Amino acid sequence: MDTKYILLAVAVVAIVVVAGVYVSGYGQAQTLKIATTTSLEDTGLLTVLESEYEKKYPNVDVQFIAAGTGQALEYGKKGDVDLVMVHAKTSEEKFIADGFGTNRTIFAYNYFYIVGPATDPANINGSNATSAFSKIGTAGAANPTEVMFVSRGDNSGTNTRELQIWNKTDLNYTTEVQGQPWYIESGKGMGDTLILANEKSAYTLSDSGTYLAFKGNLTLTAIVTQGKDLLNIYSLIPVNPAKFPDVNSEDAQSWIAFVTSAEGQKIIGDYGVDKYGQQLFIPIAGQPEPTS
Repeated sequence: MDTKYILLAVAVVAIVVVAGVYVSGYGQAQTLKIATTTSLEDTGLLTVLESEYEKKYPNVDVQFIAAGTGQALEYGKKGDVDLVMVHAKTSEEKFIADGFGTNRTIFAYNYFYIVGPATDPANINGSNATSAFSKIGTAGAANPTEVMFVSRGDNSGTNTRELQIWNKTDLNYTTEVQGQPWYIESGKGMGDTLILANEKSAYTLSDSGTYLAFKGNLTLTAIVTQGKDLLNIYSLIPVNPAKFPDVNSEDAQSWIAFVTSAEGQKIIGDYGVDKYGQQLFIPIAGQPEPTS
């Protein structure tokens, strides 16, 4: 047989053997499924983190499922994902206490903003979050065509915080807020909810990151932006492998290690500064959890 054909045959066999080893054993490609709040995806931050992570771990394919925090935790409760990235501390702690997650690692924070039309028909400027909601509810009841509020209405972390604020007001959420003509439930993610509020010239509660990312396409302005009731902390929780043995706990831990590393935290802290003139998220891994 011609020498060149022998060499070609040897090369083909070598390629097949190497490919077989890659697929069947060492270096096998893995999928890491992460359920995440829509605010992290809508800002574009996750795309940047994924790109840098996969450079370090080329055999891992990161797949995000964006949903509200409530739905993200439900995916975790079913073992459908390996990790959740969410922002509703009480729900997160229950998720862990019930045995679905192993531990909670905070990695970033920002604030919720109460945004609305520049004319501010409910006159909430200068108010704290609770007072602002009270004014919106009162003004909405008196003039529902001029003062409206768009809620996500989806059991997300943002929706959970919204309900917590309503419950601190003097209004009964069930009888005086929900179902009223001025109160609209979108049932959608943060970006879509902002767009709907913009179309309605309505108030809404948004995480600051998504608002800043969408700001260029909105006429809504951020009116109330500070206060402990608006603090918004993001965390990572791996799904418990003791309850779901098939979860990819190894890569879930490597994702957490990357996001909380100096490199990951720099990506988070720098993200959006060049485009929006300020941080969308403030890195906080390894630091005490903020309270205000």
